[in-house]
Amino acid sequence: MEKLPPCTFVSWRTVDRLGRELARAIRDSGFRPDIVVAIGRGGYVPARVVCDCLHMERMAGIKVEHYSATRKQREVVIRYPLNVDLSGQDVLVVDDVNDSGDTLEAVVAYLRGFSPRALKTAVLHEKAVTRYQADYVGKHLKAWRWYVYPWAVVEDVSSFLRALQPPPASAAEASRRLWEEHRVRVGEGVLREVMGFRPGQ
Repeated sequence: MEKLPPCTFVSWRTVDRLGRELARAIRDSGFRPDIVVAIGRGGYVPARVVCDCLHMERMAGIKVEHYSATRKQREVVIRYPLNVDLSGQDVLVVDDVNDSGDTLEAVVAYLRGFSPRALKTAVLHEKAVTRYQADYVGKHLKAWRWYVYPWAVVEDVSSFLRALQPPPASAAEASRRLWEEHRVRVGEGVLREVMGFRPGQ
């Protein structure tokens, strides 16, 4: 049976704190973006926090697919392209986590085709294994872990539950087996909530 990755659940408070720290680092560096481009779906909330702190209203989004829940896909796919003129503008790209660097690298290459004046990247978390470093990082991570962000709890925990065969009959059983079989700790309250959102419920 394939083991689930070691996990850390990220709180809304941590997201807000790291987003504000990113904004301060961007401001203190002297970079003044004309527009923020959020990498969807994980970058939407961090980008909104950064925009708020920098008093920016111009924010666009680009939908990129590299993971399906916790499973990495072979290639980075830009599913919904950007429909904004970036020519001659200073652009800040924001995402939640920089893992391998594949997503940031693909998005930067794509956005360079829009002829921006400057292009910088910012992430809440950056893992030491990345081969493409962001310009601004909320927190550097030395040990590799899967980070479960508040907006992805249902998707990620549902993926964890699919790893349990046969399926658990209750949240209590799911919590026990996730820990015993995969060393992933998920509280029963979270599991009851997630299990309530299963298709057909």
